[in-house]
Amino acid sequence: MFEGPDYPKSITEELFESWLAEGRDSKISYHFLLIVWNVYDEKYNPVYAESREEIENYELYPDARGSEALIAVYDLYSESRISL
Repeated sequence: MFEGPDYPKSITEELFESWLAEGRDSKISYHFLLIVWNVYDEKYNPVYAESREEIENYELYPDARGSEALIAVYDLYSESRISL
């Protein structure tokens, strides 16, 4: 996933699936999986959110100016990508 010049790095389907499962299995009722690129560590991190308002705390890649950039958002239960 996330292959090509529009993304800094790719990830495996297995890793992505594990992030979805982790979010669904959490005791906190998360609804969204945010894929966030950490500029310093040069890796993706899963971030879980309960509401759409939390998504607004991140700037989109490649225009982000901080140490983290939002790559994509997924609904944890339908597994569909949320357009931003």
